[in-house]
Amino acid sequence: MALIRIALVGAPNVGKSVIFNQLTGRYAAVSNYPGTTVEVSRGAALFDGIVVEVVDTPGTYSLLPSTEEEAVTRRLLWTEEFVLLLQVIDTKNLERSLPLTLALMEVGYRLVLVLNMYDEAEALGLTVNAEELKQRLGIPCVTTVGISGQGIANLEKVVAGELLQSEYEKSDRYQQTKATVVNYPSVVSSYLTRGEHVLSRSYPFSSKSVALLALEGDEEILSWLQIQDRKSLVILQRTLRDQRERKLEADPGTVDGVDYIPLAIATARREAAKNLVSGISHLPIEQSILSRRQWLDHLTLNPLTGLPLLALVVYVFLYRFVGTFGAGTLVDLLDREVFANLFNPFVNHLVDRLVSSPIVRELLAHEFGIFTLGLRYAVAVVFPIVTTFFASFALLEDSGYLTRLAFLLDRVFKAIGLSGKAIIPLTLGLGCGTMATLVTRTLETRRERIIATFILAMAVPCSAQLGVILALLSHQPKALLIWAATVGMVALVASTLLSSLLPGTAPRFILELPPLRWPVFRNVWSKTVTRVSWYFMEIMPLFILASVIIWLGRITGGLDMLLAAMAPLMQRLNLPSGVGHVFLYGFFRRDYGAAGLYDMQELLSIGQLTVAAVTLTLFIPCIAQLVMMVKERGLGVALAILASVIPTAFLVGMLLSRLLVLLGMM
Repeated sequence: MALIRIALVGAPNVGKSVIFNQLTGRYAAVSNYPGTTVEVSRGAALFDGIVVEVVDTPGTYSLLPSTEEEAVTRRLLWTEEFVLLLQVIDTKNLERSLPLTLALMEVGYRLVLVLNMYDEAEALGLTVNAEELKQRLGIPCVTTVGISGQGIANLEKVVAGELLQSEYEKSDRYQQTKATVVNYPSVVSSYLTRGEHVLSRSYPFSSKSVALLALEGDEEILSWLQIQDRKSLVILQRTLRDQRERKLEADPGTVDGVDYIPLAIATARREAAKNLVSGISHLPIEQSILSRRQWLDHLTLNPLTGLPLLALVVYVFLYRFVGTFGAGTLVDLLDREVFANLFNPFVNHLVDRLVSSPIVRELLAHEFGIFTLGLRYAVAVVFPIVTTFFASFALLEDSGYLTRLAFLLDRVFKAIGLSGKAIIPLTLGLGCGTMATLVTRTLETRRERIIATFILAMAVPCSAQLGVILALLSHQPKALLIWAATVGMVALVASTLLSSLLPGTAPRFILELPPLRWPVFRNVWSKTVTRVSWYFMEIMPLFILASVIIWLGRITGGLDMLLAAMAPLMQRLNLPSGVGHVFLYGFFRRDYGAAGLYDMQELLSIGQLTVAAVTLTLFIPCIAQLVMMVKERGLGVALAILASVIPTAFLVGMLLSRLLVLLGMM
């Protein structure tokens, strides 16, 4: 029996993944599309006893791709047979979403329009007559609120009905209920009349859609056609262009004033969309609602108010919640009360009684044991910090603030070759650099992905490292300010220099701006648990591995040799030679090194802690992040980043130590 497959399509940030999770009952099973770094999610769903594979495609605004995500979505639609498409749209942006609907209908897909985020539309006073829209389009239209599950049962019923109907309409691969006519300019219509007939065979897209994409200059579509069909369309385009130019010379009034064909096609679809929503979508003037939302827009997007608000968010969430509560209160409770007073003494006593070999005892317990050091660092130091960070991140993400922050910082990011969209991986890097490096694949250009990866490797501390540094320096605001200013300045100068060396320009920035909303506890909880679980499963084996390597280094003398080799560097940093092991630990895990620095705080002055914190932050990323850099950016780029980061970290640390000596802080 052939696999029944349906796809979710639509623009970014319209709730496709939420609808996917509602339909499949679980989080996405994610894999890369072959030959790309773009992720595609798949899951199984049951519709009235029919088992269906649901595919959550990358966000797209058009079938004429301008980003890698849009290109992947179009390839999926071309290469895989979907019985049904669910186009998810933000109801507030109905008119702007319908041009894609019309393009998909021209392809010939059986389509269901999912009017999502309907609660937000209602909150604005916007009403949409979904039944009338269904009659005008000739396709089912279902209203939903993805995050709460409202309308999902009705959507499942409609999907089941469409799947059943498709069983009776197998004469064609796809069936349309009703054709919606787009009034294209005469030059486009003339081309279509002839273009649909020159194609010698059928393709996954309708002849009309193939001809339109070819007319818009889509080279990829042309490459998928048989040679003769490709030649026929190219010749037809040339012939029509020549005819149009001759008519224009003879009598300019007889030819459409169309200079740019893709724009003419897009304009015709927008006009058709405008006509479709005329009279069925109403937005009464609710001054209280509109003024409140306009006030929030101004507050978060205007630099005069947005930047102070950002400072407040950083203070509340990073400094107070992650730094003071997570790295302070929770770490002190777990580390000093649970592990130092209870767990470690119990493990040491148990191992001493049960294990006779001193070497094995040292591996399992005491100062550098798997349980007493590796497990302690992972559970007592790292776990509370990453949990509080990911909870903060989920709250900001679910509220819609992160998207507004991207708009606010877009102009600043342009100076270093990035768009505002880069705020997502860079902010996520404050949780886990490995995860953030993976997320850089969502950025549009290779140039932007390299710059973001470089910044993550050099200057973005992970949540555990950040939390420990905040805990160490927060009682001396001057030291904390020096650390932040130094790391920030190095990141700005280095990334600006890299941007000037790499060919290309800063990418465009197009992103839907959602309204601010109260976070939904269930969403925040599930996101936090998922990310913390991923992080914990990823770091626990590495913490154990680090303990084993340290144990091997101690019993073989290799660790002492490395520490001796690093002693001159530590001396130049005005740090005790014993601090060298913090940098060695940091290579296994950044947070492991930070935890080691946490253990040494009583032995160092505030100036030495500041220098160590700055150098450790700028030091090479951990093994896991390095592996991800090689996987995502390639070995050459990863090695080039390391060759830049290592000398920069120690050079900046040495200069800072000299400055702090002059200031009397060391």
